[in-house]
Amino acid sequence: MNYNLFKPLKIMRKDNVVLMQMARESLKGKWSIAIPTFLIYIIITASLQGIGEVFPLANLISLIISGPIALGIAIFSLNIARDKELKVEQLFEGFENFWTSVGAYILMLIFILLWSILLIIPGIIAAISYSMTFLIIAEDESIDAIGALKKSKEIMYGHKWKYFCLMLRFIGWALICILTFGIGFILLLPYIQVTTVKFYEDIQVANLANQTV
Repeated sequence: MNYNLFKPLKIMRKDNVVLMQMARESLKGKWSIAIPTFLIYIIITASLQGIGEVFPLANLISLIISGPIALGIAIFSLNIARDKELKVEQLFEGFENFWTSVGAYILMLIFILLWSILLIIPGIIAAISYSMTFLIIAEDESIDAIGALKKSKEIMYGHKWKYFCLMLRFIGWALICILTFGIGFILLLPYIQVTTVKFYEDIQVANLANQTV
């Protein structure tokens, strides 16, 4: 794993604050569909976790379903950011690429766990390195799980620290959401997801530009 979080880049197009503003603009007029979609997403993921704690064998079901759902929310978030048609059903489109999404999810867990065994910081770095995996699969249905993880690691090279700082900006909002007994996360999660898409698009442009400079 590459620990150089401060690799200099010739071009970085947008500040994190700008990316967050762009995400808010993309969400304007779309909250009426973003809220119910993310509410369903929260209910599904929370239910899978809760059932797994009560019935350990259900963890296998959770492991299988979590990948397609993660891909579905990535597809939905991409469509928000790119002003495309939005449907709640897009949350379940990840099942159309079932094996790739399941494989990617399991491999991510394994790699992050292995790095976390060493120390917490390598685990965090691994999680950030693979953070774009499902957006990559959402864009390219032909890519396999290993290819998506590899591409995520490649495009995040030199951008991990910036992404870490971006996620830190949401901590205050998350604390406020906790004070609302978790209700606020229905608004915060779309904001985070769409901002992540904006970050993903920005580093794609920056990486392409750096290759040609």
